[in-house]
Amino acid sequence: MKTSHSKSWYIKKWSLDIFVDILGGIFIALGTYNFAAAAEFPMVGVNGIALIFYHLWGLPIGRTAMLLNIPIALLCFKVLGRQFFLRSVRTILITSFLMDYAAPLFPLYEGDRMLAAICTGILSGLGFALIYMRDSSTGGADFIILSLKSFRPHLTIGKISFALDAGIVLLGVLIVSKDVDSLIYGIIISFLLSTVVDKVMYGISAGKLALIVTDYAPQVAAEIDRTTGRGSTFLKAQGSYSREDKNVVLCACNNKQMYGIRSVVKELDPNAFIIIMESNEVLGEGFKPH
Repeated sequence: MKTSHSKSWYIKKWSLDIFVDILGGIFIALGTYNFAAAAEFPMVGVNGIALIFYHLWGLPIGRTAMLLNIPIALLCFKVLGRQFFLRSVRTILITSFLMDYAAPLFPLYEGDRMLAAICTGILSGLGFALIYMRDSSTGGADFIILSLKSFRPHLTIGKISFALDAGIVLLGVLIVSKDVDSLIYGIIISFLLSTVVDKVMYGISAGKLALIVTDYAPQVAAEIDRTTGRGSTFLKAQGSYSREDKNVVLCACNNKQMYGIRSVVKELDPNAFIIIMESNEVLGEGFKPH
């Protein structure tokens, strides 16, 4: 069912999108220009290629990235869809402007390279996460990944992204820095960037999910509630071999509480079967609100 919205709703949404683009663009610009460029680190994506041109010929990073995005965007337009394409174009223009005109207003970091790599990964990760959460992108590698995925569905986004990032980082090391340290720092930046993106978008409320198969489900649930304050849910199951009915206790908790839950189960039922899974995000009572 199509939902209609008032004109004021669209104005508020558009204003918030612009604000997030500016905030995310500032983070990306600072991470790229004030930390990565100053320390001659290789970067991933189109910004990484623009950095190579910056070091070789002094071309402005933002405008170079924008020009590199034009042919990629035109080739990928049909795959991306009109709305996502237009949002991404807006984000690219804002980020490119901030890269060339706002970032130079701040001092370049000339301290320890490890600290520079950490700041690059964290700032860039924050910027990308904010933009992704508004259903937009900075173009470049994002466009290529989505297009390749549509033509080669068997390839995972992770594999495509890793191949592109590795190629650009290696290119930056071979052409610009030409030392192993820069390659290592580039890997650290890529890891931090992707970790921060995941944590900001999904992992702030990340935790654990326990599935406990036990003959003492009520007692286990009561003890979990007493020791950790977490409620549980009973699931009905059946053993495939014994055909016996089983009670499964499902409990969502944070990482710290999982150790206490394991101890409780071990004490009450040493023969219990416990499955512990990662949960990217938990919404609801006792966790992050919807």
